[in-house]
Amino acid sequence: MNADEGTVFEPATGEGPPPPGPADRRTAAVRTAFAGMLQIRRLTNTGHPAPETVPAPWELHRPVTAIALALEASGLPASAVDASRRRTATGYRVEPGTPSGTVRVEWLGPSGSGAAHEEDGELTRCAAALRELGWTALLYRGPRRRRFLEVEPPTGSRRPDGR
Repeated sequence: MNADEGTVFEPATGEGPPPPGPADRRTAAVRTAFAGMLQIRRLTNTGHPAPETVPAPWELHRPVTAIALALEASGLPASAVDASRRRTATGYRVEPGTPSGTVRVEWLGPSGSGAAHEEDGELTRCAAALRELGWTALLYRGPRRRRFLEVEPPTGSRRPDGR
């Protein structure tokens, strides 16, 4: 909880309004949350030679949150929508994928923003940031030839429920 605002930190998924407040305060909150995630990795992945490069068990239970935090911490912008669900900003959108346990990352923006022309390069940047943190990120072409990432835990990682 952020004591100044009385709110719980949530990483930007690209499906809500832009984060409120000053940009420097948001940057500090993201940095603190990301440092916490890396500390959790160090404490829970003790059997791995590079514990910070493997998702922690909590990330496997909340992959949308973990992936959104990783992308935001890497400096990539999140998309945003207004109250009527219209896109107001260009950036990544993170949502649950199919099959269960995967996450879909798209590059979206307002109509006429050119997001479709940027998506290949920007999704490649997203994939690089996620791979550095141990996620498997595969680039696909979907309907209307739009690209997206399918992100999943590294091979051999299983959620505690067996999935």
